[in-house]
Amino acid sequence: MEDGRGPAGWLLVLLACLAWRAGETEKLSPLAPGPRALSTKETFLVLSLHNKLRSKVQPPAANMQKLEWSEELAQLAVARVAGCLAAPAPPPAPQLGWSETLLPEGAGGFAELLERWFAEGRRYDYGAARCAGNATCRHYTQLVWATSGRVGCGRQLCAGSRGRSQAFACAYWPGGNWELSGAPIAPYQRGPWCSLCTAGLSGCFKSWDHGGGLCEVPRNPCRMSCRNGGHLNVSTCRCHCPPGYTGRYCQVRCSVRCLHGKFRQEECSCLCDAGYGGAECGARVRFPFHTCDVTIDGNCFMVSPEADTYYGAKAKCQEKGAMLAQVSNQKVQDILAFFLSRLESSNRVTDTDFETQNFWIGLTYKTSKASFRWDTGEPSTFTSFAFGQPDNQGFGNCVEMQASAAFNWNDQRCKTRNRYLCQFAQEHISQWQQDP
Repeated sequence: MEDGRGPAGWLLVLLACLAWRAGETEKLSPLAPGPRALSTKETFLVLSLHNKLRSKVQPPAANMQKLEWSEELAQLAVARVAGCLAAPAPPPAPQLGWSETLLPEGAGGFAELLERWFAEGRRYDYGAARCAGNATCRHYTQLVWATSGRVGCGRQLCAGSRGRSQAFACAYWPGGNWELSGAPIAPYQRGPWCSLCTAGLSGCFKSWDHGGGLCEVPRNPCRMSCRNGGHLNVSTCRCHCPPGYTGRYCQVRCSVRCLHGKFRQEECSCLCDAGYGGAECGARVRFPFHTCDVTIDGNCFMVSPEADTYYGAKAKCQEKGAMLAQVSNQKVQDILAFFLSRLESSNRVTDTDFETQNFWIGLTYKTSKASFRWDTGEPSTFTSFAFGQPDNQGFGNCVEMQASAAFNWNDQRCKTRNRYLCQFAQEHISQWQQDP
């Protein structure tokens, strides 16, 4: 029965057992004055080689976890080798596994030892979950036990009647080499690398040579990073940008001053007050009454004579003191669709890349809000997307009225060059008319 104790919980128990056995007659004695932990360099080597070997098993492992170093387990291992492994191994604590070896001095260090343990796998039959003949594979199976998540190791130089030797021990938690009704079970699940990782270990670590794959805690579940000193909130997968930057990844330098308007951080742009236009709403503009192509419920819509990208079109509308059109209901949609369909062919604009008959409106998909929103920031309560749209083909975050779909809407890449519709709102027009 599992009692829930971790490595720290069993540290005192195992140290007590080791201390008790320290009084027994030993054939070997430590040369060093006392047990010591591995150096930082050795720790890195031992851990890296463990993970490298675990990512090389054949057949491939679908649920092999990446090991992390544990100082608590390292203390247990150091205490174990302090007696040069002369005493019997301590009784196995629940969920704790051991591998230990005594080698002649000069036979190599941990690098050679771990390769030797891994080489036992040549005699291991995965299908039968057994080692061939009378050979032992217990070091190998513990080394590649998929659900072991932490490891700590120690070593000790020893003297004896047959010369010097080195004692090595590694403790693993959770351990391995479990049996079912007296028969050993396989150390891992076979299958494509990382294909059976658990929800808590959904990351897939690959070494520098991209060999294999080990399940790990995802360090960045959002699969994104923030630039220019931005901070990533992993719970919302959104960047909090420092002053002067904006964009999903804080990639856009933003030094816009909205002199007569409202600053929109998400797009680094201004929404101008009535009577003002330009990138920073600093230019006083007069309403060009003679340029209304369509008037609907007091709102004036202008059809552009040229094509531009979405944000280029937005800027050109704003220079006139307008905004990209908002299609707020079915009436506006029907009238605009009818008007655009009746335009003479000679009124179509031929761009340098292609002939365009589609028109930008002021609607974009905001990833941070998971919805389409008008340039004013308001959510879209009315939509007229064509059948099968929006489909995000080509990561289209901007919305066009599409000629081939009877001017119903389609999501399109914002860098596409389209004609566009500018809108002067009724409240803006009335305010202009009151100006002296």
